[in-house]
Amino acid sequence: MTRSFGQGHLVIFNFDMMNVENNQDCFVQLWRKLEHTRRLLGGQYKRFFIRNVLKSWFASEADDDFIWEVCHLCEQEGWNELPLPSLYPRKHRELLRAIVAVKTGTSYWKINLKALDSAYSVVFPNSTPINVNKKKNI
Repeated sequence: MTRSFGQGHLVIFNFDMMNVENNQDCFVQLWRKLEHTRRLLGGQYKRFFIRNVLKSWFASEADDDFIWEVCHLCEQEGWNELPLPSLYPRKHRELLRAIVAVKTGTSYWKINLKALDSAYSVVFPNSTPINVNKKKNI
């Protein structure tokens, strides 16, 4: 992992050691890294949007074509700020689904959604279920 805390720098995770795969173990790691990245970007006063997430995770590999392909698959714009993953997980689920599809070369529609959803429940056990858009009032 590379850390540079100067002005205009992002924390960069080294994904060379982690194979992005279409299984629950990988999805658990991706959900955790997504939450960790959100906190790190907030600590650096950087916005939490897709472009910054991809650049911090994949560094030089995250060129404009890679970012466009991920954004196109998840039907989101790279400059739109993402909400909290624990409160509004749908956009993040589609983002992780698109990242796995692009990195593995698998079709976006063949990503294992049951494994992705159950990984979300492992990482955020007391949060909004993946198929609900907001928390219930108790």
